[in-house]
Amino acid sequence: MSKSKIAIIGAGNIGTMIANMLPEPDYDVTVVDTNASALAQKRLDKVRVLALDITEIDDLAQFLETQTYVINAGPFFLNSDIAHAAAKTNTHYFDLTEDVGQTEMIKQMAKHSTESVFVPQCGLAPGFISIIANHLAKKFDTVEDIEMRVGALPMYPSNELKYNMTWSTDGLVNEYLHLCNAIQNDEMVSLQPLEGYETFSIDGNEYEAFNTSGGLGTLCDTWMDNVKNMNYKTVRYPGHRYLMRFLIDEMKLGENNGKSLKKLMNSAIPATNQDVVLIFVTVSGVKENRRIQETWTRKIYGNDEWSAIQLTTAAG
Repeated sequence: MSKSKIAIIGAGNIGTMIANMLPEPDYDVTVVDTNASALAQKRLDKVRVLALDITEIDDLAQFLETQTYVINAGPFFLNSDIAHAAAKTNTHYFDLTEDVGQTEMIKQMAKHSTESVFVPQCGLAPGFISIIANHLAKKFDTVEDIEMRVGALPMYPSNELKYNMTWSTDGLVNEYLHLCNAIQNDEMVSLQPLEGYETFSIDGNEYEAFNTSGGLGTLCDTWMDNVKNMNYKTVRYPGHRYLMRFLIDEMKLGENNGKSLKKLMNSAIPATNQDVVLIFVTVSGVKENRRIQETWTRKIYGNDEWSAIQLTTAAG
């Protein structure tokens, strides 16, 4: 039996992790990136690599003609272009995006596709978090509240933001700037990012959580008629949200899609592979005529080779 041909777009942290998770005997994997130096890393020595300008859609489509699947691990703002190339070549499309606008465009493409499937939002949040929430909710006779909390956090925070870069700066800033889908009192609503502030503790550690965009994925659509309240919030160490609001709102670094904020964070905030991913899902409702709450929580750590955010996002 011939191997399935899989193109992975993006040789960053997540694309590289996905390439290493796909078993070599079963798949013919090619990692594609505009940056040839990103493809030269040793962790990609077991797969094919291809230096290709991803923004040149015709060139990308020509390559996708030879592939069965494309996994988009590139920047979120290229999603619709890559999806168009996949649609043009009848290549099955998957991505990890949290961007609501890009996802809506891809959903519209899927409606007109008869030869290929489009599955956006396959990462950690959205993605894995939605699977856990859906699994818990299905156990109930009546679901009242679904609350999802996820944080990709440094294990040893040492700056005022109590944060280090563990994944895409573009994705991070994007979720801090855009409206957040939720369900409140049986109605679909859009909430402001960085609002909905709350605090909680797990294992003696204090955390804060607040609205961010995109984490719910399409779970709102799935449960719209069967849940009273549903929301998603990002978890950080206490104090982070206050300083981010200062930078975004008062210092105006959120203007122009956060271009200045991205530049500042890339230059001033160190990256780290010593991270922990915190996942916290709570569902409450009625089961067998009793009001019940069930919670699923994990802390996932990286190892010497891969960070926690790489492992959890790629496995989503």
